[in-house]
Amino acid sequence: MKYLKFKQVYYRAYYKFRKPKPAECGQPHSASWQWSGPLLNKQSIFSETEVLFLNQKGKVTCSDDWNCDSKPKLWLYNLHYFDDLSARNGSERCQLHHQFIEKWIEDNPPCHGNGWEPYPVSLRLVNWVKWCSVQAEVPPMYLKSMLEQANVLTQQLEYHILGNHLFANAKALTFVGAYLQGENSAQLLAHGIKLLNEELAEQFLEDGAHFELSPMYHEILLWDLLELIDLANTSQCSELIECLPEWTKIAEKALFWLRSMVHDDGEVSFFNDAAMGIAMPPQQIFAYAHSLGLKSTQAEQQLITNKNSGYSRASFADYTVIFDHANVGPDYLPGHAHADTLSFELSMGKQRVFVNSGTSLYGTSVERVRQRQTAAHNTVSVAGMDSSQVWSGFRVAKRAYAQLDKVNNSGQQVQLVASHNGYMQQSPKVTHTRALDCAPDSLVINDTLSKEVPACFHLHLHPEVDVIKLSESELKIMHGNELLCVFISTEPLVIKDSSWHPEFGKTIANKKIEIAFASGHLRTEIKQIKRDS
Repeated sequence: MKYLKFKQVYYRAYYKFRKPKPAECGQPHSASWQWSGPLLNKQSIFSETEVLFLNQKGKVTCSDDWNCDSKPKLWLYNLHYFDDLSARNGSERCQLHHQFIEKWIEDNPPCHGNGWEPYPVSLRLVNWVKWCSVQAEVPPMYLKSMLEQANVLTQQLEYHILGNHLFANAKALTFVGAYLQGENSAQLLAHGIKLLNEELAEQFLEDGAHFELSPMYHEILLWDLLELIDLANTSQCSELIECLPEWTKIAEKALFWLRSMVHDDGEVSFFNDAAMGIAMPPQQIFAYAHSLGLKSTQAEQQLITNKNSGYSRASFADYTVIFDHANVGPDYLPGHAHADTLSFELSMGKQRVFVNSGTSLYGTSVERVRQRQTAAHNTVSVAGMDSSQVWSGFRVAKRAYAQLDKVNNSGQQVQLVASHNGYMQQSPKVTHTRALDCAPDSLVINDTLSKEVPACFHLHLHPEVDVIKLSESELKIMHGNELLCVFISTEPLVIKDSSWHPEFGKTIANKKIEIAFASGHLRTEIKQIKRDS
């Protein structure tokens, strides 16, 4: 609790006792502009009753199904988002979309159920606006419902959470205010723009990263920003046009940061909450930015150090390593943080080799906590503890603070040294320092603890690579018949079964290496790194 902002505490209490109420509103009409931005979501509505979210099928046959107790909260949220309206082949299901919109209005009375919570309201409103703007004719009841939803949203803006949730609220008000005409649409637009500009200044760091430090949420927020830039150009709304210079500047920095966090397979690295299939893939984000006239390319650099966010990338001809020397995120908003401080990921060409474990579910469960713990990442746990005390679904108690201690780049070699104090706030009290010495054909990892205590280095392998033990402290890593590298440790190593979670609702068996040490120092080397040209 001590990390929360006063605003968060105040609004938690305020919303507990003051519930939103629908207000009488007149009949708005719509603007004449049409959305022409990319519609790239996956199909999720397949018939009048059949839907698919997070790799889980479901049915909507009666009003109770919108709030079904047997479904996870996140799955129900997705049901209310209406992402299918912005799907690649969504125009082929226009009549089905009409039916679902009308079913939603009929089955979800104002301020009742999951669909009226602020986050699903926000995402649904943007999808409805984009869809309605390209229809030849929009039933008045749709427009009136949108205005009613937006007015309810203003009564429950997510000040108690902040971060990406509040940004989504602001985006929704902006889209509705730019599309609807009459009634209080101008006030909604002004409110949305004011919120957006306040949040952009806080949520995007100087090096371009979204401040929650999840590459997946960075993609989501960056896509939101690109759509807002697109909205300004499409609607030619003067209030939005005024924002374009600053929005463009922030977006271009965010694009550069995203490039530094992408593996050569085209997808993001897995630090904090991260999974594929939720946000738009990086290449689609870069293509969208290019179509909007934004700069989204940068020269290849051997070393990129994002000092504000705390991530570095070292690239050589045969491999790329991404190193996490970041804090868990904003102190008042660590909900998407993992105890992954000083972890790294390594890929060779388009093949990922060492991976963090990913994210397959939200909510409150033992598995959710396990995926957030230190042992699920490529870093060191001390005495069985986590570098940051992750608990429940989205909570962190005592947390690690990290710093980048040293950077050397001599051209042929790169050295990165970082440390964190997460274990100093627990017992035994130790600091963890990790040095990465990167050369063209090897990566040496030196882990040093400030005192001799039982510790374990966890190292997770991508499911597509095989591991063969050569001795108690040496193994080779293969991809098919190709030798990727040899792994050597100064201490005995153990190979165990584990799991990788590249998408929500998906678990894939893999292998992990565990190296126990008690001397306060461990040296490991990944050598003979060479891939076929």
